Amino acid sequence: MLKQRLMTWGVGVLFILSTTLTHAQLPDFTKLVEANGAAVVNISTGAKKGKVSSNAPEKEKRRFRNIPGMPEELNEFFKHFAPDEDGGNGGLEEGPGAANSLGSGFIISRDGYIVTNNHVVDDAGEVTVRLSDRREFVAKVIGTDKRSDIALLKVEANDLPVLKLGSSKELKVGEWVLAIGSPFGFDHSVTAGIVSAKGRSLPSDTYVPFIQTDVAINPGNSGGPLFNMNGEVVGINSQIYSRTGGFMGLSFAIPVDMMVSVVEQLKSKGKVSRGWLGVLIQDVTRELAESLGMDKPRGALVAKVLPDSPAQNADFKVGDVIVSFAGKDIDHSSDLPPLVGMSPVGSNLVAKVVRNRKMVDVNVMIAELPSEEDIQASNGKGGSGNKSATSNRLGLSVVENDKERGNSESNEGGVLVQKVDSGPARDAGIRKDDVIMMIDNTKIKDVRHFKDVVTGLEAGQAVPVLIHRRGSPLFLALKVPAK
Repeated sequence: MLKQRLMTWGVGVLFILSTTLTHAQLPDFTKLVEANGAAVVNISTGAKKGKVSSNAPEKEKRRFRNIPGMPEELNEFFKHFAPDEDGGNGGLEEGPGAANSLGSGFIISRDGYIVTNNHVVDDAGEVTVRLSDRREFVAKVIGTDKRSDIALLKVEANDLPVLKLGSSKELKVGEWVLAIGSPFGFDHSVTAGIVSAKGRSLPSDTYVPFIQTDVAINPGNSGGPLFNMNGEVVGINSQIYSRTGGFMGLSFAIPVDMMVSVVEQLKSKGKVSRGWLGVLIQDVTRELAESLGMDKPRGALVAKVLPDSPAQNADFKVGDVIVSFAGKDIDHSSDLPPLVGMSPVGSNLVAKVVRNRKMVDVNVMIAELPSEEDIQASNGKGGSGNKSATSNRLGLSVVENDKERGNSESNEGGVLVQKVDSGPARDAGIRKDDVIMMIDNTKIKDVRHFKDVVTGLEAGQAVPVLIHRRGSPLFLALKVPAK
């Protein structure tokens, strides 16, 4: 009996100790929130003159919602709390001409400078900032930067509470982080999680190395701060990835180090200048690494050098693999754009590239990044006749790449793929209507040249093939069969 009681007592002690240790290991966020909550603000906007409403609510919604396949219960939730299609405020009460609750922001100076997301205030009329003590101010938009999704506002006030800025470089994966914002208009909501990854590149945000977290972020959190456990701002909550429209454990924040640089430029000149190299790049796959003579996949593979660009002036070549830029290693292609973008305009930098299986240093002078429209126009710049050729060796048929076929790359040579049969070309991913521009680092001039190059390929080797598909360059790895 005594033995049984001792065993029961022992189990109870172990349970208490286990519970105590578990609670001891969990962070306490209360002091952090108490110390910093007052400097987080709600941001709402009114329509521009002559407009019924701002389109900013719809932009915020599109950034978070993915309507196809959304569960009905989520649709109902959004119906009541998310902005309506016409920019209204869903089921929340509002009077005539009321502002739309759009997002969050935070104060970075006592005299009224506030940071938020560009998409929160983009195309807005009057911008209203509401503090936790219910004071409201009409804010002036000092400047916005679409590429980083950062906006700088200013309100006329003094002795405002401010947040301390930390360093996103010091963040570690697995570290606890906390967000304060206004999801669905619910002011000063607090959510927490951990850093899931760093340096994430998203398709529509090339120049931002995002911090990925599992912090619950929803519409209205945009522009709010992401804190570390020291109460320092390490990021700006910007967007989520979702297949349902609701939070799914993938949220992304703009690093505070990038924010500081952008804010300084917006404050001093109202716009942001970025470095520009002028190349279109892609990742190096295992097959491409083999075909390029590399020991492992790494770097940024140059698929196109834009005309009149710093890269062209520095004599970068299509097929170069940039493995280092300004002394920093390039592991993935997504590592390069942020490095180039943060490089001072006019600076002379060295890139290390793998070219024809050898390491080469390329010196380049960084220019200022042009507008997106100018880049697209430059990207669209570029043998005629009706000759054709069939390569049974590769399993495809090609014709001359002439202007009559409507290809924007026609003055750059290459051959147009007319048909792809079973064989190495199809295995490599080549499709009908692709334009083959280069094979094994040799530029293809016309159909006759294509036949000569294919005939000279060494059996059994893997070679890189550059194609243009719907105007975009892409490298593929092709395994050459026996003759």
